Amino acid sequence: MGRRAIHLADGEATRAWGRAVAAHVRAGDLIVLTGELGAGKTTFTRGLGEGLGVRGAVTSPTFVIARRHPAGDRGIDLLHVDAYRLHGPSEIEDLDLDLVGAVTVVEWGAGRVDHLADNRLEITLVTADAGREAIVTGHGARWDGAAVEALLPPGHEGTVS
Repeated sequence: MGRRAIHLADGEATRAWGRAVAAHVRAGDLIVLTGELGAGKTTFTRGLGEGLGVRGAVTSPTFVIARRHPAGDRGIDLLHVDAYRLHGPSEIEDLDLDLVGAVTVVEWGAGRVDHLADNRLEITLVTADAGREAIVTGHGARWDGAAVEALLPPGHEGTVS
């Protein structure tokens, strides 16, 4: 398991980091986002969508629970899920999500979607005095220490938390 903490100065830095992370993900990857309201979960996902080149604007799926953003030139869809109002793994299963053909991002997914993939990337966004911290934890062989290290912004050493 790889784990790093990354300082992100503001929303634009969070979005830019999402764009950079897009270069390291592939169809079938699961990213679980955790953080309080306004911590930057959707901002990160917008950047990820921009980096993947999906068509259309990435918006919060709060009221629709799951939204698929079709692939652009790169050919990878983004499946964006908001699990806030779901009460457990069975309700996630009821959505019948196609995780294989897309990069799947689940906001509020901790403890609700862990069973979907042994290999997953968990990102916890915490607001701080100066921006926010992203605590990145990789699970499974796909997200070992080296894979998590590759997600660090250029010139950023990160810290082990």
